Amino acid sequence: MKLLFICSKNKWRSLTAEKIFHGINDYEVRSAGTEAGARIKVTSGHIGWADLIFCMEKKHVRRLHEKFSSDLIDKSVICLCIPDEYEYMDEELIKTLKSSVSSYIEIPD
Repeated sequence: MKLLFICSKNKWRSLTAEKIFHGINDYEVRSAGTEAGARIKVTSGHIGWADLIFCMEKKHVRRLHEKFSSDLIDKSVICLCIPDEYEYMDEELIKTLKSSVSSYIEIPD
């Protein structure tokens, strides 16, 4: 299964998610951002590649729908509602990500 994590700048939240979920249960994981200054900016290629798309906030879901509406047909886009108040690999962020994502994919304890 291919997982795509989206946040604003692809520096903290989505990049942390990519790092912690990569290789678990053979998941392929990528991350990207919605803003112009993102480390990796989300493209229609990312959307097409992904089986599941996890957005950190509702604004990211909205931005994807504004820019990639036709690419999102038949795609599962999930909002995790994780605010931009964490840094890369923050322990609390890792716990929150694992807890939120475990409702959608299998994650070993």
